Amino acid sequence: MKHISTSAFKEVIESEASNPTVAFINVCTPVEYNEKHIKGVRNIPLDILSENVAELQTKKTIYIHCRSGNRGKQAIEKLTSLGVQAELVNVEGGLLAWEEAGFQTESNVSASRLPLMRQVFISAGGLVFIGVLLTHFVAYEFILIPLFVSLGLLVSGITGWCGMALLLSKMPWNK
Repeated sequence: MKHISTSAFKEVIESEASNPTVAFINVCTPVEYNEKHIKGVRNIPLDILSENVAELQTKKTIYIHCRSGNRGKQAIEKLTSLGVQAELVNVEGGLLAWEEAGFQTESNVSASRLPLMRQVFISAGGLVFIGVLLTHFVAYEFILIPLFVSLGLLVSGITGWCGMALLLSKMPWNK
């Protein structure tokens, strides 16, 4: 799997933006993409990547990024297994590294809506708090709520995939 730094990626975007044989893809969810994205990078979420294989087959090089780099790696593995022949390049560190380097991002979201990750933190914290209260005051079996949330957070931290973020991104207020 080929990797590229964010500074090299910035140079490629600036020099190859009009090249029809090169694609720049963000594989984040639509909600994450709308919150923050790199100008000139198209959103094709990881879960619908296979629906775009025919179009991607026409490309010579495809640069892929996500929030942190994990889903970018998954996207490259998926495209490789689907037979895409283009050179597939993962942007190291994804959007987090892009911002850390001080490069500009764009947003399609009004300032009045909470960012998706804040919604995740509020939901996870609320579920843990409610689970602990229910365990203490109602029945010990409610300990499964904070246990389930903590396991979800653990999986999210290890893999970069967050089921709660995916679920929240489908909610009406995030459309």
